[in-house]
Amino acid sequence: MEYMNYIVYRGGFFMKLSSYLDEKFIFENVEGNTIEDVIHSIIAKVSGCDKVINSCKTIIEDAVIKREHEIPTAIGKGIAIPHARVDEYNDVSVIIAKLKNPIEDEIVALHTIDKVDLIFMIVAGRTKNKTVLKLMSSISRLAQQDEFLAKIRKEKDEKNIIKIIQAYEVDVKDRIIAEDVMCVDLIPAKLSDTLEEIATRLILENRAGLPVVDDRGVFVGEITERELIEFGMPKYTSLLNDLSFMTVGEPFEEYFKNEGSVTVKELYRKNPKITDRKASIMEISFLMVTQGNTRLYVVENGKYYGTIFRSDIIKKVLHI
Repeated sequence: MEYMNYIVYRGGFFMKLSSYLDEKFIFENVEGNTIEDVIHSIIAKVSGCDKVINSCKTIIEDAVIKREHEIPTAIGKGIAIPHARVDEYNDVSVIIAKLKNPIEDEIVALHTIDKVDLIFMIVAGRTKNKTVLKLMSSISRLAQQDEFLAKIRKEKDEKNIIKIIQAYEVDVKDRIIAEDVMCVDLIPAKLSDTLEEIATRLILENRAGLPVVDDRGVFVGEITERELIEFGMPKYTSLLNDLSFMTVGEPFEEYFKNEGSVTVKELYRKNPKITDRKASIMEISFLMVTQGNTRLYVVENGKYYGTIFRSDIIKKVLHI
């Protein structure tokens, strides 16, 4: 039963990734030229040693591939976390697969392609969305440790692989909090960045705004599309209610003259809405719904940890 994977702590529960691992679900030299090929190979291997998964292997494989097509699951550093929740499976399984040859998969948050050679696949029942999210959060935290990744890739023995994970994993509390859903890949803008550099980033990264840090790395605010557009408008337009009469003049002339010299320091927005890493998903959702925030910056003691976009709530909680 899944509850046996949770450990009681004062005021609630926490879970460990290692408690969901099974030696028979760890595979070496998995073959495939695409993510679809790899998923097919993994499901074939798992179904060969698990009767329950074998009984619904086609449904599980189709669900994992469908989810991967909707939003690719590469997270960087050669890791992907394909996953699916299905009605026909009432448990939670984590499969680790090391690939014979790397494959290409997209890191959605960065709009880049990664060479993936290490797969953590999660298969769960339809109602296990919170567990899936916490497992993905655990894997993402492990993926930030280069020493851990080196050891996992080198080790061939299944028991030792689990021991390595046990040695590096951290306890993850049962409730969904900010650090489970925040985007940690968004690189903050610097006060010295020019408007041209910011505009380029907003376009290439498909963002409406960026966090801003000072020379010491301390979070100071944000720079958004609005500041760039406002800068390009003639100053007197802020005093007018209607600009339809304006038929002459070069639009955004001020911006084009100064985009390479004016910096974030002159325009950034101070005191944007922030939250901390332990804020609950309900607190975050409440702020976004009632105050119209499309993003919240995760900051503690001046240190920037990540950004939560409204789309993250959809992708990582409602449509995991």
